[in-house]
Amino acid sequence: MINLQDFVRDIQDFPKPGVLFKDITPLLANKDASEACINALLTLVNNQKIDKVVAIEARGFFFGMHLAQQLDAGFVPIRKSGKLPYTTIAEPYSLEYGMDVIEMHEDAIKKGDRVLLHDDVLATGGTAKAACKLIEKLGGVVVQCNFIIELEFLRGADALKNYDVKPLLTY
Repeated sequence: MINLQDFVRDIQDFPKPGVLFKDITPLLANKDASEACINALLTLVNNQKIDKVVAIEARGFFFGMHLAQQLDAGFVPIRKSGKLPYTTIAEPYSLEYGMDVIEMHEDAIKKGDRVLLHDDVLATGGTAKAACKLIEKLGGVVVQCNFIIELEFLRGADALKNYDVKPLLTY
């Protein structure tokens, strides 16, 4: 049995002083750990019908596309402002070390689409909450928000109290 926590390393003071960054690149580099992670994320979904998997730039993309393939669903990227080529909708948000804006193509979600939102880390919840707002603006239904890691001390799940939040690992 693989312990996924063995493949997450701490990086102190990244991206700025005072932030302890949870680095999943060792998990990505290990084939068995990556496979165990994707299987565990699929277990969190629990056979729910999913039409689209929406993943947040950039680390959410690593497993988001795999989840979409395994769930026989479409994949939708959410990116930082100015990175998508087609007409977008935008949502500002705050995170533990500043402010930013995320965008999604305006035609990415159809009304009634059942959506799984995926990202690597749930910290303050600002990014995920903004992503949920984008999905709902287009008429999608957020079925679940799943994460590899939740940083419980930052209380990000509080920002997502109206959603089914499922992390694999908690710190």
